[in-house]
Formats: sequence, C-alpha cells, structure tokens
Amino acid sequence: MRNETITRRALLLGGLALSTTGCMSTIQDVVQPVPVALKAENYRVDPRYRKQRVPYDGGEAPGTIIVNTSEFYLYHVEEGGWATRYGVGVGQQGLTLKGKAKIGRKAEWPSWTPTANMLRRKPHLVQYAGGVGGGLNNPLGARALYLYRGNLDTMFRIHGTNEPWSIGNAMSSGCIRLTNDDIVDLYERTPVGATVVVI
Repeated sequence: MRNETITRRALLLGGLALSTTGCMSTIQDVVQPVPVALKAENYRVDPRYRKQRVPYDGGEAPGTIIVNTSEFYLYHVEEGGWATRYGVGVGQQGLTLKGKAKIGRKAEWPSWTPTANMLRRKPHLVQYAGGVGGGLNNPLGARALYLYRGNLDTMFRIHGTNEPWSIGNAMSSGCIRLTNDDIVDLYERTPVGATVVVI
C-alpha cells in the first residue's frame, strides 16, 4: 500500500498545477493503513482508494475536511499530524464546487430530489422529480453531509453511493461520493459546522 504526506501548500499548489498543467503530486512511502470491514462493496473499490491513515502537516484545524477532486481523495484532518484519507468519486469536469464551505446539516439515509439543473442536463431523471426516499436504492447512499456557504445550501453534498465502482472517477453530478462504509465513518466524525475545503 502507498500513502501521501499531505501539506496545505502541496494541496493548494498541487490543485493549481493539476488544473492548469495536468501534473501529478508527489507520493511518498507507506505509513499506517486503517483496517476496513471488507464488505462486498469494498471489493469493488481500487485498493488505493480504500480508507487509510496518512501523515498530515498542513495548517487546518483537526476536524477539517479537505477534498482533492483531481486525485479523488478526501482527508479528515486529525490531531498529532495525521489525517484519515478516503477515496471519492467526484463531479464531472466543471460540476464540482471549489473553495470553502461548512457542513450545514447531516442526514441518515437521506432522500434525494434532482435539481433543476440536473433535470435540464439529464431529462431522463424527470421520473425522479418528486424525489426518492432514503434506502439502498437512493443515489445518496447511507449518509449525507450538506455543504453550505453562510446560510445558503450550495446544493453540493458529501454522501454515500450505491455504485462503489464509481470511487476514483469523475462521473457524478457534482457531489462528492464515498462508499457507504466510508460515509458512515466520516459522518460519525463530523459535526455540523465543520469546515470543508474543496480543491
């Protein structure tokens, strides 16, 4: 297994470099894998996107969530120079929120309704315009963290997925998706009000 030493500067510079030149960030040797319950969905996820504990020496406070959309990783910053890193699926190019937000609310087994923009882009979703109740067939999966700026819902979410093979890919409608096991873990660690930085 391999891990990254991640810094705020590397994240910011790496995000800029990747968006302008397509360069890749430096990867260093392994540290501390986090055990995961290898349920069926985890077998469908590339091993490099499975949850791991990695060294972190950025300036963000513990509890901050950092999403690096170009590398398909989400970091939950911890005490003592560590972070838990999760593999994610992200929005298609141009559809992902960038910058800072806060967790405005949380939901277990959330319902889902496609936005007006989604219905324009994908007319076949009109059958779900009235919403889909929470459960195993819901595209938001087991949990959702809702991203806000001020008191306004950005309409972007960090959520689970019933398509674990999408982790490590840019194919969603803009939200950040984790396996259901991983979003349950992140949900338990993350209070309303936590800072999220998307690069």
